[in-house]
Amino acid sequence: MTGPVPQQGGALPVSRRVMNLAHMLRQNARRFPDRVAFQWGDVALTWSVLEARVAAMTAVLISKGACKGMRILVHSSNCNEMFESMFATFRIGAVWVPTNFRLTPGEVVELAKDSGAELMLCHAGFDDHAEAIARHVADVRWIGRIGPGAAGERALAPLVAASLGADPADCAVDYDDPCWFFFTSGTTGRSKAAVLTHGQMAFVINNHLSDLVPGVNEADASLVVAPLSHGAGVHQLNQVARGAKTVLLASDRFDIDEAFRLIATHRVSNLFTVPTILKMLAEHPAADKYDHSSLRFIIYAGAPMYREDQKFALGKFGKVLVQYFGLGEVTGAITVLPAALHDEADGANTRLGTCGFERTGMQISIQNEAGEEQAPGVTGEICVIGPAMFAGYYNNPEANAKAFRNGWFRTGDLGHMDEQGFLFITGRASDMYISGGSNIYPREIEEKILSHPDINEVAVLGLPDAKWGEVGVAVCVRRAGAQVSEADLAAFLADKMARYKVPRRFLFWEALPKSCYGKVPKRLIREKIEAEPDWLASKSEPA
Repeated sequence: MTGPVPQQGGALPVSRRVMNLAHMLRQNARRFPDRVAFQWGDVALTWSVLEARVAAMTAVLISKGACKGMRILVHSSNCNEMFESMFATFRIGAVWVPTNFRLTPGEVVELAKDSGAELMLCHAGFDDHAEAIARHVADVRWIGRIGPGAAGERALAPLVAASLGADPADCAVDYDDPCWFFFTSGTTGRSKAAVLTHGQMAFVINNHLSDLVPGVNEADASLVVAPLSHGAGVHQLNQVARGAKTVLLASDRFDIDEAFRLIATHRVSNLFTVPTILKMLAEHPAADKYDHSSLRFIIYAGAPMYREDQKFALGKFGKVLVQYFGLGEVTGAITVLPAALHDEADGANTRLGTCGFERTGMQISIQNEAGEEQAPGVTGEICVIGPAMFAGYYNNPEANAKAFRNGWFRTGDLGHMDEQGFLFITGRASDMYISGGSNIYPREIEEKILSHPDINEVAVLGLPDAKWGEVGVAVCVRRAGAQVSEADLAAFLADKMARYKVPRRFLFWEALPKSCYGKVPKRLIREKIEAEPDWLASKSEPA
């Protein structure tokens, strides 16, 4: 028999009641009342204090009209009040709608409108954003100010202080009740609000603890080096679930020396980051200055990591790297490559280029355009099902129709699986280009270029060509002091790939453009190239 078990009389249960995620704070306050839960500069909050502050913030938000299902917009850099707002929102049964603090006022206005937000918490350093919301989003009835420097009648801190001792009950929630609108990064267009639910996130927390950071407990500490509005916020939920301490950088500026100092001071055992930041950490002199032996897990995601960078980081930190592949829509839970399968040396048993195998409870299918599953080794679109799946995009039926097919979520990423179920990402479907009738996947070419000792970063994309339809252009960043040329790179690739895959042009820039989340959006590179057509002046093909 499948499906829900009938109750007495044959009726199916009406509700799928689940734990409100905010209950995790109550659990920790009971078990570890005097342990530090949150460290930010000189601010050190124990679990009992954090729980009391969240309860007080909950009472304040309710007094301003917050209720179950209401969307609460939060525009803030990392701080304790932003962290607390997550749990206060959950406790109300409302929906946390965090935005990346690097967005412009106009971009935040659009997200506020798209989400249907009615309350807002805005960091004191973003007056222009608060004013833009007040002017252009009539549905937002109250804007509270948080963070250092917040003052006036709308400052949240004095309201919370006056409400300490309040203890509003956790709102009853069902599995499918939304708790978080997780905005996609928008690297291919306008951001969409992926709806995350209480039941889904409870599974994700367990999945992350099992697959990414097994054994984490109250003696651990986790360093946050990314905005809590995105993947780092999900990662911190895992820490809260086990009573581990969260440590923030002192400021918005990513200070690598400070990051290593905090790792040494707090004996940090895990952190979540993206490949570009991990590369910066590994290459910084501070990596040799401070003790980082407490690190057991450096989790990286957001993009595959180039093999040469991976090997360097392994040489610096040891076998502590954990890679996962996942999108915000699947809350990161698609694959995992655990620390034990990261090797510094290229050996017979090393699976070069893989992002790992299916996460616990998740299933991957490589499909063609007709939705037919492909055989091992055959490239297709990476599709996924499982309990980590989001509930759909908010108020966006067109996007939902494109995102799902026969129950499978279509990631938009291309790849293949081997006979043992290890996934290899080829690139974004939108990145693939066709030159002379042949499909070309930039990821493969980028890996080869990055194996050149003088290249630090690269992005390959296809641009229109009258003869071939499209041709490849590689935008490269040289290592400091390197003098490698177009001809050098063309010759370097000559025996490493078929001639038709070798980019027609190699451009050299000081840096590649990055998104708010440390990714390299190829649309930004394309726009920059199209704005400077002289860069692509006619030139003979590589020999």
